[in-house]
Amino acid sequence: QVQVGESGGGLVQAGGSLRLSCVLVGDTFSGYTLGWFRQTPEEEREFVAAITLDGGNTYYGDSVKGRFTVSKDNAERTMYLQMDSLKPDDAAVYYCAAGTPMVLTKSYEYDYWGKGTRVTVSS
Repeated sequence: QVQVGESGGGLVQAGGSLRLSCVLVGDTFSGYTLGWFRQTPEEEREFVAAITLDGGNTYYGDSVKGRFTVSKDNAERTMYLQMDSLKPDDAAVYYCAAGTPMVLTKSYEYDYWGKGTRVTVSS
């Protein structure tokens, strides 16, 4: 049974940084493309970033390009999301997802989801 779990959320001031982590257990870590999505009560789940199973390619949503960096450590079975220059609009619950998506920006393409970690950005 594959399980993913996020950590690292919290409260940060605008302009600050935060690093989220996502651990995958229960299967071969390197066999999955991993993604980050975020959601607020007012919006649909939004694609944030993804990293392909070989780690060779990364993708970002337009709103976070140049500020967020996704990476992974296969040995630690962990994916990271480094978030810099945070804005109040970045506040959301961030979800980690794993799967073999055909379209990696689409949440429905992922098979496994964490419960989310909340990021709050104060202005």
